[in-house]
Amino acid sequence: MLNVTPGQTSKLNPITVEVIANAFASTVEEMGEALVRASYSTNIKERRDCSTALFDANGAMLCQAEHIPMHLGSFIGFVPYLIKTPGVENIRPGDIFIGNDAYEGGGTHLPDIVMAEPIFIDGTLVAWAINTAHHSDFADRGHAHIYQEGLRIPPVRLYREGVLQEDIQRLFLLNCQVPHERVSDLRAQMAANRLGVTRLTELAHKYGLETVLAAGAELMDYAERKMRLGIASIPDGTYAFSDRFDSEALHGELEFSVTIEVKGDEMHLDFVSPPQVRAGLNVVYTALLATVYYAVKSIVDPTILPNAGLARPIHVTAEEGTLLRCGHPGAVDGRITACQRVVDLIHGALASVVPERVTAASNGSVGVASFNGTRATRASGSIWKRSAAASAPGATRMASTASMFI
Repeated sequence: MLNVTPGQTSKLNPITVEVIANAFASTVEEMGEALVRASYSTNIKERRDCSTALFDANGAMLCQAEHIPMHLGSFIGFVPYLIKTPGVENIRPGDIFIGNDAYEGGGTHLPDIVMAEPIFIDGTLVAWAINTAHHSDFADRGHAHIYQEGLRIPPVRLYREGVLQEDIQRLFLLNCQVPHERVSDLRAQMAANRLGVTRLTELAHKYGLETVLAAGAELMDYAERKMRLGIASIPDGTYAFSDRFDSEALHGELEFSVTIEVKGDEMHLDFVSPPQVRAGLNVVYTALLATVYYAVKSIVDPTILPNAGLARPIHVTAEEGTLLRCGHPGAVDGRITACQRVVDLIHGALASVVPERVTAASNGSVGVASFNGTRATRASGSIWKRSAAASAPGATRMASTASMFI
């Protein structure tokens, strides 16, 4: 595993850094387009419910495509998990890892299948290509706890040194209701990561590996500087906001609140919510972090680069075992509904101090229409499923589940 040495980034030409920054961005966007075009299911091809990113060898995000920021929650725990388990020394070129579990590997809900591939150059692990896609399959499930919500997959190898692990794939497909869609979408995800591996390898050969890695570190520092500058433009103080949260899965309303402390160029957000519930509305910590980073960035400075550096000045706390930081075995399938309300909390708190930067409150929820059935034309009586959701501010049509997170 190759790391950047201290002081190396200061020697870089700013123009070279900018060129590499755009190369990172174009790579993850191209990965996303490849995933969408190669996918089979309506949910990925038409709703584009997927995201792509590049991570460095240490598990820090280099760049995320402008798809669905909520999916950052599925990324930021996945690569660090792989670095520890199975460990860098046991990872080989051609290994492809798959996972979705919210409590073992960093996922946020089970339909989002994450796939990651290590990028080796000259025998050294230097980065990761990663993507996630929402497999609209686990229909007609219970949501009292996560065991009812679908197949739980810790990060495991789907490919080992380039060879498909057919037993793992069969196990996965046997637990799916629309297996012919799932296997085609998995292949699309694999192809998207392979493209990321190719593009980053080409970039390293063109500019030199050390230059590319140093540019990645400098870009994270740049994102941090911009975030700190933006936070410093907000007057020091403590700002609070509370809101109500309801759902057909709940009896009555719940109250969420946030207290935001701005001190110099750092921001601390503390969330208070009721104990986690026996419904698929709970939020794991990585999903809360992804929501916070999106909401804060949208107010502080929307032009900040989407990499790990933007998170450094932001500190997030919430009591474990509560709805906004749930613990095992809390159900999490509909976590986006609560996360939408978290955005409202942050915007509401900061509207009192920087109202010109905050949009008007939206619906703060996600309405989902799900249709299921069997195909009369197939002898096997295979199941089909289609979902659509409206969640964007002022949405007038059915749109992506996380369309607010743009």
